[in-house]
Amino acid sequence: MKATKQIAVSLAAAALLVALVVVLSLGAFRQLEAAAAARTQTYDLIIRADSLLSDLIDAESGQRGYALTGDANFLEQYVAVRDGVRGHLADLRLLALAGGAQDYLDALAPLVDAKLADMADNIALRRQQDQGAAASAAGEARGKQLMDSIRAGMRSFQQLEQGVLAQQEAAFQSNMRRLLAAIIASSLFALLSALAFANLIFRESRHRLKNLVHIETQHLLDAQERINRQLQQANATLQINEERLTVTLNSIADGVIATDAEGRVTLLNPLAQRLTGWTQAQAVGRPVDEIFHIISQETRLPAAIPVTETLARGTVQGLANHTILVARDGSECAIADCCAPIRDRDAKVVGAVLVFRDVTGEYATQEALREHQVYTRSLFESNIDPIMTTDPSGIITDVNNQMEALAGCARGELIGTPFKNYFTDPGRAEAGIERVLREKKLSNYELIARARDGRQTEVSYNATAFYDGSGALKGVFAAARDVTESKRLDRALQEKNAELENARSVADKANLAKSDFLSSMSHELRTPLNAVLGFAQVIESGTPPPTPSQKRSLDQILKAGWYLLELINEILDLARIESGRLTLSQEPVALNEVMLECRAMIEPQARLRGIGMRFPYFDTSSFVLADRTRLKQVLINLLFNAIKYNKPDGTVAVDCVALAPASVRISVRDSGAGLPAEKLAQLFQPFNRLGKEAGVEEGTGIGLVVAKRLVELMGGSIGVDSTVGAGTTFWIELAQCAAPRLSSEADHFAAAVLPRAAAGAAVRTLLYVEDNPANLRLVEELIARRSDLRLLSAADGKLGIELAREFLPDVILMDINLPGISGIEAMTMLHASPSTTHIPIVAISANAMSDDVKKGLEAGFFRYLTKPIVLNEFMDALGVALEYSAAQAAHKREKEAIQ
Repeated sequence: MKATKQIAVSLAAAALLVALVVVLSLGAFRQLEAAAAARTQTYDLIIRADSLLSDLIDAESGQRGYALTGDANFLEQYVAVRDGVRGHLADLRLLALAGGAQDYLDALAPLVDAKLADMADNIALRRQQDQGAAASAAGEARGKQLMDSIRAGMRSFQQLEQGVLAQQEAAFQSNMRRLLAAIIASSLFALLSALAFANLIFRESRHRLKNLVHIETQHLLDAQERINRQLQQANATLQINEERLTVTLNSIADGVIATDAEGRVTLLNPLAQRLTGWTQAQAVGRPVDEIFHIISQETRLPAAIPVTETLARGTVQGLANHTILVARDGSECAIADCCAPIRDRDAKVVGAVLVFRDVTGEYATQEALREHQVYTRSLFESNIDPIMTTDPSGIITDVNNQMEALAGCARGELIGTPFKNYFTDPGRAEAGIERVLREKKLSNYELIARARDGRQTEVSYNATAFYDGSGALKGVFAAARDVTESKRLDRALQEKNAELENARSVADKANLAKSDFLSSMSHELRTPLNAVLGFAQVIESGTPPPTPSQKRSLDQILKAGWYLLELINEILDLARIESGRLTLSQEPVALNEVMLECRAMIEPQARLRGIGMRFPYFDTSSFVLADRTRLKQVLINLLFNAIKYNKPDGTVAVDCVALAPASVRISVRDSGAGLPAEKLAQLFQPFNRLGKEAGVEEGTGIGLVVAKRLVELMGGSIGVDSTVGAGTTFWIELAQCAAPRLSSEADHFAAAVLPRAAAGAAVRTLLYVEDNPANLRLVEELIARRSDLRLLSAADGKLGIELAREFLPDVILMDINLPGISGIEAMTMLHASPSTTHIPIVAISANAMSDDVKKGLEAGFFRYLTKPIVLNEFMDALGVALEYSAAQAAHKREKEAIQ
């Protein structure tokens, strides 16, 4: 029982002891946590103080860099510190644990404000472009003293906080010892009181102690880790600042050499290394005069280095002009430099910084400018025309020798006087200056110059406004040309031109009268000639047949009649060309198609005469810009001449060759007798057959003249090469062009603009009168997209009229230049016929001049479209024409129903 009581007492004592230990432990733990928090806060306070001091140093470095270089990028750190430093001081005061620490911070606040104000003043000086004052202010002792005072105050504040931190550490260690002693005492007492539970209690206590120690240790480790991170951040900031300084030195456009107080090199930036030929590793520790070797450009003698004077006097020194830096490898460059002292916080000179730059290019530019000025002046004076310059108000600023001679005054007398004073009409001269300033230039402005002795000279001025490098108006540059003699010659020439114009007018009228006469006579001769040929053919084919003698007479009549008809046709063509009444339809023409048509027409004639023909083979279609009908006329003429004037069993070769730029030559070569040079010169004269008049071959002597005129009207050229005994080659050259196609705009929107036919819509008929197969195929392709339209085609006007009268199409599309009758003539005949007068006729022509369009519309076309076809315009015109045709048909049906 007693043992039980003792056990109970022991257990109770143990329980009380445990309770006491727990209470003591909890109190100790709270003290430990409070001490750890205070330590962390103190560490944070010290780091913040270091960061604030580092920021002020960075701001001062940025301000110094801006004062030296003028680069605004250096002000970024200063602006950041300026805007946040007072907040940082307030935060430090709130965190300070010791009362004396707050006093230190209160003392630091005005010092920081004074330092920021000092840096702001230096920056303002630099912004006012006072680099020297800014650099001087940056090195003044007041700024250094302020910074030293701030450092001293901050060190005192940190030392005070370090003392607080030491007290906190001592209290922390004392609490740890008391806690450990209490735990050990309670453990021994519990062992004596309750042996049965001693081992359990001991193990439990040890386990709890380990946990507590581990937790506290972890807290300490975490605090230490935060402190380490903050220190690393501070080191990184310091490293960034050092890198910024290095980047600044490496990026500036000047060479920089720094020395210690003994004049030994401590630093070279990359540009200084390149200019001196020494690397940083090679130069460090060497005397600066060994690295920076300079001589006088004029005397080539060694020059004094400003570093020595700067170290001795502590002042900024510079070199005189025309100093040469000799690099380590012997290369040279002209330099300009300055040297400034480096001072420590006590304003003691501890080194020098030498800044220099290569001015070789600048000197060369200045020399070139001087040479250019001399050259410009020599050009100014060597000009054969009088030249002067004025300011914007018309006051002379410079003249050349010729202007002095024109005015009869010396250069000094002219400069500074008004430009208008030296002309018979000052108002017109002044107006010329104003016009130049308004229009920027003036050409062929005529004035009469008046010299001091009264001599007058007619001059023609060309003038222009001139500006300086910034674009500001400087004045007027004017050059005069003496036109007294040329004006006299012009007047004489105008009189002669008037006489020639009158003579040409008379000749043109006579030529026009001749052409009109030939044209009229050609038409008048056709009527009796038609009767002669007609009745001769009737007699030849009549019953009974003519006798042999009559047959020979009829043959002569027919032969002479057909020859006369050919002559009349060619005279008519020539008359129409010379009178300007012949119009051409210039459009892309496929050479392979034209050649096939010519071959079909000419080969039967060649076979009758035993002449071999060779035509070119075209792998791909080649197109030229020409009138299709007239091009065939020219080629047939050249081919028929090659057959007529060839030798028996001879050959004719046709070639087609592309020439640069963008032209094609078509040549017709025969194997005839050839022509001498004196006859080639007469080849294209009207009615000149070069002595062939007495030969067996008939001819008019006009065909080649017509061919030449037609080729030239088509924008081409024609020529001939001939060798006596070897043959003759006639050639024509025409502009090459692309195949006919829709306009580029229509290509993109073809599908969108072509309306679809309504289901079950009635089929309507179109007639297209066109002799060019390529254009016909193009329209056929367009119409094929409309299932409600049917297309008929005709190759000439007469066939077109016949098809129109037979099929009565809804709309007619008509080319203008057609074989036989023109499109205008065909349109007139259709409108004159009651059966076709209601049909709208749309012109499609390559005659695209405004006069051509106006003429076509006035003639009676419903619409006038030009080639190449623009799809939208074509479909719109076609739609309007179809609507008009439908309305006309409906009106006709109503009229018939009423009747």
